[in-house]
Amino acid sequence: MLRKIVTIVGTVGIVAGGVALISVMGAMRPKITPKEVALAPPAVFFTVAEPRAVTLDVTAQGEVRPRTDINLTAEVAGRIIRTSDEFVVGGAFNEGDLLVKIEDADYRVAVTGAKARVAQAEEQLRREEAESDLARKDYEALGRNEDPSALTLRMPQLAQARAAFDAAKADLSSAQLDLGRTEIKAPFEGRVRERSAGVGQFISPGAPIGRIFSTDVAEIRLPMTDADLAKLGLSIAFNETPETPGPPVTLSATIAGQYHEWNARLARTDGAIDPSTRQLSAIAVVEDPYGAGAKDGAPLAIGLFVDARIQGKPLDNAVVLPRAALYGRDIVYVIADDDTLVERNVSVVSADKDAITLAGGVEAGERIVTSPLRGAKAGDKVSPTETTAIPGATRDSDNEGAAVAEAVREGAVQ
Repeated sequence: MLRKIVTIVGTVGIVAGGVALISVMGAMRPKITPKEVALAPPAVFFTVAEPRAVTLDVTAQGEVRPRTDINLTAEVAGRIIRTSDEFVVGGAFNEGDLLVKIEDADYRVAVTGAKARVAQAEEQLRREEAESDLARKDYEALGRNEDPSALTLRMPQLAQARAAFDAAKADLSSAQLDLGRTEIKAPFEGRVRERSAGVGQFISPGAPIGRIFSTDVAEIRLPMTDADLAKLGLSIAFNETPETPGPPVTLSATIAGQYHEWNARLARTDGAIDPSTRQLSAIAVVEDPYGAGAKDGAPLAIGLFVDARIQGKPLDNAVVLPRAALYGRDIVYVIADDDTLVERNVSVVSADKDAITLAGGVEAGERIVTSPLRGAKAGDKVSPTETTAIPGATRDSDNEGAAVAEAVREGAVQ
């Protein structure tokens, strides 16, 4: 029992001594005064504003359509006895070419009968004219002073004969028109889109024979936004004139695996906005798309879907920046001479996924931030770093944004 008491007392003494030793050592430790750590300004990339002349192009897409596309129909009834070799789907024809011939025997007979009636009516008119003249002479021979009546001079009979003669001539003209309509000729130079009737088929007036379109002018409707119209300097209901020609357009498409381009021009815009899309269409035209308008032997075929690049109005002192420089809708940050951030409202006239074009808001030589600010704001101090410091980066406006984005992904921007 005594041994246990001695052991417990020894253990307590050791613990008490350790606690006393720790307390003495803590009291002897020097006191450290905390100091505020100065944070380095965040590093940002920038590009220098360099005003230059640029042209704001507009891109759009559309389908090639003919200016004139009509249904070919018969004006008289009859059986088709002949068609042109070019009256096939895809066939080309010139203005005035005979496309379809309808049997005309009945119409030639009608013309002959009408000519006979004209001759009879003319003979009756001449007889009445002679009778009227003779009646006037007989009346004058009687020596009367008063004027003769119309009935005495046979004027009603003469008017009736004249009317019958005019009616016979009208019937002849109608018969000749019907005879001429048995030959269906091309009203313009073009091509055949569809063919609905052939040799041996009986058709009635108004029956469809085929569908044709003109090849003198091809049109492409290009949807435009309000921003696109501003770039082109066009207004609603624009129509080109010799004094104000429309802007040039370059059309492009891939046909049979080969890239082709065609030259066009913007001739007019719609006079009203499409209520479903809230856009306005501009119409580009190509003269003689199957002939002189074709390039490299490739005609601008009707129905082809093409890309269009429209040349916009030039800007003399525009500034092109990477898209990363734009914050919100119209804000960029300028690095002042003391390396602080200055917020600027700018006039953005063009923006795409790679670059923006400014018409005002920054001056030549100013440093424009092109990297994320990571919480920095106007008035904050920054550490500017040129984009060209990034390996492989260039000052080209189309590549700066991509270079900055790549640097951010690699952790260069903190």
